[in-house]
Amino acid sequence: MSELPKTFEPRAIEDRWYAHWEERGLFRPERSDAEPWTIVNPPPNVTGSLHIGHALDNTLQDIATRHQRMLGKDAMWVVGMDHAGIATQMVVERQLEERQDKRTNYSRDDFIAKVWEWKEESGGQITRQLRRLGCSMDWSNERFTMDDGFCRAVTKVFVELYNRKLAYRDKRLVNWDPKFQTAISDLEVETRDVQGKFWTLRYPLEDGSGAIEVATTRPETMLADMAVAVHPEDARYAAIIGKQIKHPITGRLIPVVADEHADPELGSGAVKITPGHDFNDFEVGKRAGFAPRDMLNMFDGQARVVQTQDGLLPADLIGLTREEARKRVVELLESEGALVAVEDRTIPTPYGDRSGVVIEPWLTDQWYVDVRPLAERVAAATKSGEIKIVPESWAKTWYHWLENIQPWCVSRQLWWGHRIPAWFAEDGTVFVAETEEEARAQAGDRPLRQDEDVLDTWFSSALWPFATLGWPEETEDLKRHYPNDLLISGFDILFFWDARMAMQGMEFMGEVPWRTLYLHGLVRDAKGQKMSKSKGNTVDPLGLIDKYGADALRFTMAAMESQGRDIKLDEKRVEGYRNFATKLWNAARFLQMNGVGASQTIAAPEATLPVNRWIIGEVVETLAKLDKAFAELRFDEMADAIYHFTWGTFCDWYVELVKGAFDEETKRVAAWAFDQILVMLHPMMPFITEELWGSNERPYELIIAKWPAPEAAVDPDAKAEVEWLIELVSEVRSARTELNVPPSAKLHLFATDASDDTGARLDRQHQTLSRLARLDSIQLSRFDGAGAAQVVVGEATFALPLEGVIDLGAEKARLAKGAEAAEKERDSLAQRLGNSAFTERAKPEAVEKARADHAAKAAEAERLRAALERLG
Repeated sequence: MSELPKTFEPRAIEDRWYAHWEERGLFRPERSDAEPWTIVNPPPNVTGSLHIGHALDNTLQDIATRHQRMLGKDAMWVVGMDHAGIATQMVVERQLEERQDKRTNYSRDDFIAKVWEWKEESGGQITRQLRRLGCSMDWSNERFTMDDGFCRAVTKVFVELYNRKLAYRDKRLVNWDPKFQTAISDLEVETRDVQGKFWTLRYPLEDGSGAIEVATTRPETMLADMAVAVHPEDARYAAIIGKQIKHPITGRLIPVVADEHADPELGSGAVKITPGHDFNDFEVGKRAGFAPRDMLNMFDGQARVVQTQDGLLPADLIGLTREEARKRVVELLESEGALVAVEDRTIPTPYGDRSGVVIEPWLTDQWYVDVRPLAERVAAATKSGEIKIVPESWAKTWYHWLENIQPWCVSRQLWWGHRIPAWFAEDGTVFVAETEEEARAQAGDRPLRQDEDVLDTWFSSALWPFATLGWPEETEDLKRHYPNDLLISGFDILFFWDARMAMQGMEFMGEVPWRTLYLHGLVRDAKGQKMSKSKGNTVDPLGLIDKYGADALRFTMAAMESQGRDIKLDEKRVEGYRNFATKLWNAARFLQMNGVGASQTIAAPEATLPVNRWIIGEVVETLAKLDKAFAELRFDEMADAIYHFTWGTFCDWYVELVKGAFDEETKRVAAWAFDQILVMLHPMMPFITEELWGSNERPYELIIAKWPAPEAAVDPDAKAEVEWLIELVSEVRSARTELNVPPSAKLHLFATDASDDTGARLDRQHQTLSRLARLDSIQLSRFDGAGAAQVVVGEATFALPLEGVIDLGAEKARLAKGAEAAEKERDSLAQRLGNSAFTERAKPEAVEKARADHAAKAAEAERLRAALERLG
């Protein structure tokens, strides 16, 4: 047994134990005959660093993995990184810009070589940070989405989808980033409220019979207008549906079309339709009969004005930016008398989350995957129970998205990533194959050029559950570990990653990728606001680890994770769980000082003393709560069960109850019970538990210890007796505190109406009760005097005479005065909260504080009145 230091210092412990676990291969010990269990880590970006969302996500995964490992399973936590196409290319391009250099000064191959250099030197910082968090991942099998094997899987999937008529090339609208000049996904678009204007324009009818007014937040796009839409049931416009409008700037003739997209209640009820530059207009245009190839495009890849296909744009507009074009278009409209009104308006505007520029809906040729048939299979698998969604409240959202799914744009105009395995002949014929040699064989040796685009990063990460296991090779890991058992994910990537994994897994493996999908909430600040750098309310998990230790942060994440609800992270909670770790440390030191070492048995030892039979039963009950919580993935309930048992039951009561009475039985039971705590707590707080486990000589590390198997039951008699003792001690202590009894004063206890059982308990627990409640004597008789505090436990009433111990008159006056003051404040706060002018107009935090203050004052008043009553 090595003596523990007086002070718990996490950092040194964490570094030492993590290195030990990894060097010994304990994150995936050799268990080829054991039942397999698998989880995959959402691959973080190679450019990323650990943020608080990662801390939550990976903590939950690690808790589940460590638990399964302790159950004896071949627990495999797949780890790796995503190549993060646009993010990584941006980082390397920025480095070039700092040297007055740029990507286009290099060939594609040379630039990609620079990206690989950056990856080897600087990429993967987050994997080192995940180690700081304590993540017990299978680092020996770490994967990267640009590894050779993974690239082969990605290429094979794309070619197969093409051959199955699911992948195709089409002209459609995409989210176009003019800075990076690539299509981006919806997830990479953030909407910001921008102060802008609302322009109302007048378009004249060709026949001169009148005009129609439309409103827009983007007047420059009117240069590519192809129609004006009105609702088919809007009587105001019934007579002009089908008529032509003469465009006020270009002279283009455009039709008035009937479409339910036009809202009669909004503005004039008529809307301009620019199908080449608006997602809603694109659909309206298709319904009106415009083929995508014929839709007008007025911007190039940098969002500068280009001539439309009909050649009608004025020459002085060509080459202008969107901002310049807007200014010039408004001037032209004014000169034509076509500008009716301008009003200020707050406008939701899409921005690229990395580029920071306004995203342009842009009509372009891209590669798509028809995911509808794949989504139908996933929906059916979920309904049949093959995929279980936890919490079930997310199932409705899951089905809605699957049932209303649109084609997936999978091409990106980047250099870094999986280049699309498609080659074009001079006449535009496309040949899709796994290698250029195969494509040339298909083309009959015609000259070919490979598509310049790469695949969306989400395309490759959708293969993560099986490509990381060696697919398309039939590896042993693939046979044993697919399907995975569990996926833990934030709900914000439910569609971008989770659903796509499900679709690709079922398409290429014939089975769901995982049996259970657990969706957690987002981490917000203490006030419930979304964290952002602009608000200055982000939380650095590494800073919290430095300050409080990884165990404290991990336990906070678990304790606050309540099946999908967002977490309001308050640093005080992390500090509180650091105190919990210190409490555990001090309990271990106390046991050491009393000769308590490692337990010699997994099953509970034999016990005769009620206090020992009681603590064994408490372990059994806590384990049952934990097992249920693990089965239901209730991380908050896991934390709650072990926290209250460790702090309250074991440290506060058991240690106190056996203090000074460490016979051999108690040493055995205390050692066993404390070992059970370390094992049960390990998945949530791995570092301190491993350190305390290792402070006693052991044949194996805690990380691979067996999950508890007490082979014992709750002893109802012992449970009833010890809980009675705890209640009586607590009541006496409360009375002493409330009535200002000096800590050194020993009191006499009189028991009235005590049953024979209570009398026997008083006899058996005389010594413990006297020590913990600071009693001079215990008598089974009525106290007939005055000035005694009264407590009731069970059927008995207990009196504590206080004459001569405290000034009874002064104490009654103090309590009465305190109660009256608390009641006055309580009532004042109640009146304030009853005033709707306050609750509806005040800041939410002010109302919340008033409610908390009211509850506190009400409780204080009740406590003081109860104390006054005790004195009679």
